[in-house]
Amino acid sequence: MKQSGLGDRLLVAGFDLSGDINSLGRIGGGHTPIEVTGIDKSAMERIGGLRDGAIEFTAYFNPSTDRAHERFSALPTSDQIVTYLRGTTLGNAAACMVAKQINYDGSRGDAGEFTFDVQALANGYGLEWGTQLTAGVRTDTTATDGNSIDFGAATSFGLQAYLHVTAFTGTSVTVKLQESSDDGDADSWADVTGGGFTTATAVTSQRITTAQDQTVEQYLRVVTTGTFSTASFVVVVVKNEVAF
Repeated sequence: MKQSGLGDRLLVAGFDLSGDINSLGRIGGGHTPIEVTGIDKSAMERIGGLRDGAIEFTAYFNPSTDRAHERFSALPTSDQIVTYLRGTTLGNAAACMVAKQINYDGSRGDAGEFTFDVQALANGYGLEWGTQLTAGVRTDTTATDGNSIDFGAATSFGLQAYLHVTAFTGTSVTVKLQESSDDGDADSWADVTGGGFTTATAVTSQRITTAQDQTVEQYLRVVTTGTFSTASFVVVVVKNEVAF
């Protein structure tokens, strides 16, 4: 089914900046090809090299607290987790990346619009396309077992997962992944080994990874525990279909 890009979201380091984003440009990555063509070949041979990625977007000028200008104008030198959500339905696609913000270039148009071009380049892991395990930003007011996603089959190559906590009130919240082979019917839900995020006490973002030879069951869900009255967050999982 063909879809438009309406209703998408962009999160950076735990902040949902979607309302300040005019458009997204490049969302891409992959392996840098290495040429290994032998003299006995009639065409080029290539193997995959280093993985890379980039997310580029245009932001409006919004100087309000924790909005686009305050977040981007600082040009942070630390890693920033950037996540693009393709819609906000449970199971939708999402692109995630541990990145460095490269620029914040302003442009004032003839009609008076004031926008900024931002480029985020991958640092260490490349761009990863995954699946939304929350329906956009999910808000829990108490410890909650989330709805599950059926990935079709178990896999044997581990996973990576991304978390953005966009709002929090309380003492702490722990967000973790659980798995089952049959959606909790005969096989009870169990914590994914290595699938728990560090306990959060404020707005934050994280990337975790399991062992790369780990079996991951067919069904996954997100659960929360802790002492809190509000925890708003996004979780994206990258379930590896082949060796990572």
